[in-house]
Amino acid sequence: MREALLTPVRINTSMGFLPRLYYSWRRAVKWLVIFLSVSGPGIIVMLADNDAGGITTYAATGARYGYGLLWFLVLLGPVAYYVQEMTVRLGAVTKRGHAEAIFDAFGPFWGWFSLLDLILVDWLTLITEFIGMTAALSIFHVPPIVTVVVVSLVMIAMVLQGRYWTWEKIAFLFCVLNLVYIPCAILVRPSVSDIIRTGIIPHFPGGFNNQIFFFLMANIGTTIAPWMVFFQQSAVVDKGIQEKDIRLSRLDTAIGSVFTVLVAGCVIVMTGTILRGVPIDSAAQASTALMGVNKWLGTLLAIGLFDAGFLGAICISLASSWAFGEVFGWAHSLNNKIREAPWFYASYILALVTAGTVVLIPGAPLVMITLFVQVVAVTLLPAALVFLILLLNDRERMGKYKNTLTQNIISVTVVGCIVVLSTLYGVSALFPNLFK
Repeated sequence: MREALLTPVRINTSMGFLPRLYYSWRRAVKWLVIFLSVSGPGIIVMLADNDAGGITTYAATGARYGYGLLWFLVLLGPVAYYVQEMTVRLGAVTKRGHAEAIFDAFGPFWGWFSLLDLILVDWLTLITEFIGMTAALSIFHVPPIVTVVVVSLVMIAMVLQGRYWTWEKIAFLFCVLNLVYIPCAILVRPSVSDIIRTGIIPHFPGGFNNQIFFFLMANIGTTIAPWMVFFQQSAVVDKGIQEKDIRLSRLDTAIGSVFTVLVAGCVIVMTGTILRGVPIDSAAQASTALMGVNKWLGTLLAIGLFDAGFLGAICISLASSWAFGEVFGWAHSLNNKIREAPWFYASYILALVTAGTVVLIPGAPLVMITLFVQVVAVTLLPAALVFLILLLNDRERMGKYKNTLTQNIISVTVVGCIVVLSTLYGVSALFPNLFK
């Protein structure tokens, strides 16, 4: 039925205008229904990409460089799409999550390497989500321990209901709330001419130095993260996306990539307009500073920060649990009840409890952890992308959905650029005066 609805149908031109309009409208509605049934993994993973660590990174970027790095974000949008589009094809064709696909294709050594890589980055990133959520609600005088306990219970309840579709609908609600930054950027009334003049033309504010490398890598790390590859491929499998659905899943991912860049850009515009030159280390600090200028603006930023942390946490924790289940052969679907997949849910709960506990440690350098995690993520990202590219070039496994030459050029270029940036950052850290 799905193919029949998507196949172009000739409409009798001898019909009157109203009958043609009616049939066109009915067909459009049917197409939309099918798209909505397939969409989800792409939009969710892309908007969850604007998590608490991401919002903090964007806020700090805007406060330090104004609109100067907006062009870099615009470039990262298509890059994120091309990376995530590969996970759609791989999941739909192989019916396997990313961790299982690596074990099957490259053996236990590289399989364990990729899994441990993922678990480390996911756990550190999950800590940053709790940091963001506790910092956001602390603005409204909610104790961190209350935030950690209540949020953890809500996230556990979301997965224990035993339906992927229900989880996805709830996640969509938080995706919509993530768009709160768009009206926030409009409220600060930025100069469009300044944005075009200083933000769209590629340049490096302040020149080449260790600081600019750190921010470039942090922005890459929060826009293209290893957990996103694992999460979307597992979500595609858990949702039951088929090869015939790939075209619509690509559209789902493309829409998500547009929104992730739009939201990220709005955060930079907001802090770059109001807080340019103000030493901002976190989104919570930016929210507090904005409250002194506009109470509603600061409040919306705090609400958005909490939502970003929550959305990121529910996706990142699932990415790890799915990977564990795939590797150890446990039942690992959100459609399984807890008695059917006890280890899947146990690993999910363990990740939440341990990450939330770290945030409650007195004196923990939470802001530094948040920015550092983004850099760690981008440093480990090339390994995940190399596995992804190799899997997508296996003709026996992928058939007609194998990577094209253009897709390979783009993918290899992305990996090369990340390796170069990582190398330059390391060199600049060892020789801080080299790029001055």
